[in-house]
Amino acid sequence: MSLRPISIDDFAADVPRRHVDACGPAPQLQWLDIATLVVDPAYQRDITAQGRRNVKRIAELFDWRYFSPVIVAPIAGGRYAVVDGQHRATAALLVGHASVPCQVIMAAPGEQAKAFTAVNGTVTRVHSMAMHKAAVAAGDAMAREVERVAKAGGAKVLAYPVPELKQAPGQTMAIGALRDLIQEYGAEPTIVGLRAVTETKNAVRGGLTAPIVKSVGRLAAMWLIQGREPAAFIAAIGDIVLIREADKAARDDREPNESIANALVRRLSPRLGLAKPGLIKVPV
Repeated sequence: MSLRPISIDDFAADVPRRHVDACGPAPQLQWLDIATLVVDPAYQRDITAQGRRNVKRIAELFDWRYFSPVIVAPIAGGRYAVVDGQHRATAALLVGHASVPCQVIMAAPGEQAKAFTAVNGTVTRVHSMAMHKAAVAAGDAMAREVERVAKAGGAKVLAYPVPELKQAPGQTMAIGALRDLIQEYGAEPTIVGLRAVTETKNAVRGGLTAPIVKSVGRLAAMWLIQGREPAAFIAAIGDIVLIREADKAARDDREPNESIANALVRRLSPRLGLAKPGLIKVPV
């Protein structure tokens, strides 16, 4: 495996850089008792319903290898204001830990709020595709099943976002759609649905969007549950221009709040001789 060092070689030479002496006091790393950590409501909100779910998930999967230090600032009375990490600290307490690793910064109340904004406002969001790639490397069963099914269907799951018109035929970003199809209908209909795109004239740039993947996979499931041959389904889909039909479904057929995928299923079902989608019960 070729490891990549941290480097600034690719950054423009004219990017402004602050002198190290102008970067503020260096933080300290230390373990602190959770009992000494407090939250300032002036810039921190209470834990919401979604936050409670996040805390429970962190607690259920708690592992110090996945725990990043809580950022805190010392205040009067030997306590520390949490700048970032109240969910992590709460989860650690829920698990039964009395202390957590902290990055202690020197910041007055106003500076704490500014630090909170900076930390939460400049986070580099990890794309779901990068998360999927990491999950595959970590041996996650569902992530590896998505990769296996995609390969069997002649598709390639991209590791990073690529505009649809720049995707090579067979490339897809529809990780969530593939995962949902596998969980709901199983691997075989998902593979047949993919093949109906990758092995026909529908193998074009941007031909494996999430709505197309979802709809063709569901149609394949409806076809197979009737005992019909996969090859016949692939041939039938090959007579349809999926991108054009998806555009028409999105523009003309959608009901209020209906997904493009569902509208496309309703549009194509009669042409394939399939029953109404809502009447089909497909076993996993």
